[in-house]
Amino acid sequence: MKPKVYATYKMPDDVERFMKQHCDIRKWEGEELIPRDVLLKEIANVDGLYSSRNSGGIVDEELLQSAPHLKAISTVSVGYNHFDVEAMKKYNVIGTHTPDVLNETVADLTFGLILSTARRIVELDRYVKKGNWKSTAAYSETYGRDVHSSTIGIIGMGRIGEAVAKRAKFGFDMDVLYYNRNRKQEAEEKYGAEYCELESLLKRSDFVVLMTPLTPETVRIIGAKEFKLMKKTACFINVSRGQTVDEKAMIDALNNGEIYAAGLDVYETEPVEMDNPLLTMPNVVTVPHIGSATAKTEDAMAMKAAENIVAILTGKGKFDKAD
Repeated sequence: MKPKVYATYKMPDDVERFMKQHCDIRKWEGEELIPRDVLLKEIANVDGLYSSRNSGGIVDEELLQSAPHLKAISTVSVGYNHFDVEAMKKYNVIGTHTPDVLNETVADLTFGLILSTARRIVELDRYVKKGNWKSTAAYSETYGRDVHSSTIGIIGMGRIGEAVAKRAKFGFDMDVLYYNRNRKQEAEEKYGAEYCELESLLKRSDFVVLMTPLTPETVRIIGAKEFKLMKKTACFINVSRGQTVDEKAMIDALNNGEIYAAGLDVYETEPVEMDNPLLTMPNVVTVPHIGSATAKTEDAMAMKAAENIVAILTGKGKFDKAD
């Protein structure tokens, strides 16, 4: 008998075919996110849950109690801060995630935000479309800041951080600083990256890029004190999680000219609330949490998540444990 899996994430056709070879699949068909009460009923007799950070909600004791047969939960995301890992251990449920397949895609977006903030691409796009471009001569009101030959400070030198460092060093001839829980000797050798303490990184960097996972230690790792340490010409880029930054302090820093600009893929509240001051600031680039959002990468993540859950439920193959 095949193991039973419930899916809240809309999987691509090839992923669904793969899953059906190994599992009996039921799935949420609604266009909106699955309601919590419906999810708890649907997973009462399943062996596996295939979901994402958004589509499945929080994995907590309530959910685990509702699924006494559950053996595995596979999330189509690299982050798994929605997993209560200790509760999952208590109920002997294995959680998996999808690292690696999105590294290059998120690094691309990171540099898109760097270039957009430094060269004011979004702001000047609006400038042209509003008919404010009156002369072909360059003039100071359209000036931005150079990216090449500047200094980037990466907070969190994980897989994606290293992909950003590679682009910075070899694509833009940047000096690379990094702060991380542990030294990364290989990154230092490959990219000439310099390990430094957080305070030093903030003071020296032209671009401060936040890449840390969300953990109890990284909640609001960047706040009022940290923004005051940055250069007034610095661009701040956040592609980690919204909760790693004190958003009010960031708004104050932007309003007070303590930093030059910000490029944001994540926010304290998502979707971002329409009265958020960040949405009216010309020196802030806002995108809707699209770090991995290309068709190729999202499909690869979906397949990786499928392979993870199949490996656990069949006892065959390797999987990426979220612990």
